[in-house]
Amino acid sequence: MEGPEPRAQSPEPRACLSLPLKFPNIPTHCDFAPTLRYDRCSMTHPFQTDDARLPAIKDKVLVGERLNETDALTLYRTGDILAVGWLANYVRERLHGNKAYFNVNRHINPTNVCVAACRLCAFGRKKDAPGAYTMALEEAFETAASGYTEAVTEFHIVGGLHPDLPFQYFLDLCSGLKQRFPQVHLKAFTMVEVAYLAKRAKLSIRETLGQLKASGVDSLPGGGAEIFADRIRHIICDHKIDGDQWLETAKLAHQIGLKSNATMLYGHVENDEDRVDHLLKLRELQDETHGFQTFIPLAFHPDNTPLEHLPKTTGMLDIKQIAVSRLVLDNFPHIKAYWQMMTAKIAQIALRFGADDIDGTVIEEKIYHDAGATTPQGMRRKDLIRLITEAGREPIERDTLYRPVTRTETSVTVAV
Repeated sequence: MEGPEPRAQSPEPRACLSLPLKFPNIPTHCDFAPTLRYDRCSMTHPFQTDDARLPAIKDKVLVGERLNETDALTLYRTGDILAVGWLANYVRERLHGNKAYFNVNRHINPTNVCVAACRLCAFGRKKDAPGAYTMALEEAFETAASGYTEAVTEFHIVGGLHPDLPFQYFLDLCSGLKQRFPQVHLKAFTMVEVAYLAKRAKLSIRETLGQLKASGVDSLPGGGAEIFADRIRHIICDHKIDGDQWLETAKLAHQIGLKSNATMLYGHVENDEDRVDHLLKLRELQDETHGFQTFIPLAFHPDNTPLEHLPKTTGMLDIKQIAVSRLVLDNFPHIKAYWQMMTAKIAQIALRFGADDIDGTVIEEKIYHDAGATTPQGMRRKDLIRLITEAGREPIERDTLYRPVTRTETSVTVAV
């Protein structure tokens, strides 16, 4: 009786070379291009799989060849998560070696009042609904100053689409924060918020972005992207700008020198094709602007939303989404495992499946906790370091632009 077929293996037990490698799909002027070296990879065991479709993808990955739509769909549909993880970890280590990034940041959600009624959201409220709030500027400044004693290097600012707040409120919010905390990076307002503020102020998107930048905004978060496919947006977020408008707003931000992140909300009513379409559209824009810093897959939390009948994402999907993102988004410097969404334990494992960033201390997160997240609303710097260290990675504290941060008992220094 014949035994099982042997698992496909790489011919060498170590797939890392001590030579630099050129990648045709990554512009030489990208900030992270000089780090693309095989000798940063510490893979110590050969690639192996029972899925006959994966060795061809492995061959592409090892030589830095761009994956196509079919490859991406195969990665989503294979059951061999360890093989996909091997490939994603290989790319992750080729880019970043053993480093894993985190930052000391604080979330500020100035209002949860929102004109939209997205079925994916448990955060937004109508202005006269129970639980609706809007911070006065001084309240927002006090919130920024409160919390842990560790000096933050980033304020992450997102909120609802308020029907009454004037554009000047947001400009004053940013300029006031900059005046009080000049050393803190303002990562503020999603593409959805920017487009809404532009409409309210009767300005173009470019003019709106310009005024926000002048008021102190340093970069933009990646929220509101959800899934770009119109079919899906009509179900989960019909009141938001469409996918093309999100991409166009990001493009304009990049053109005026504002970096941004990008996200994808997964685990609701989308399918594999929708996810691949989303990733490829982001990759295409990144080829053009080189303005995205980090991609953050966001697991959908259905609790307290009109879609609460849907099941929560599984650990398998969470890990696979990180890995596929790392393999498809070959021109994105960083892939983040956002511990608030995935849980700290899954985010920690993700550091071996393609992620090189675990986000930050956060301190007080409202949006996903309103949707039933059971993770802590904040985490100490020492706890993030422990998570990273126990994953076998080297913790690197960063600022929003991924510059190293050095701390002493009395000072915080950002490398420039």
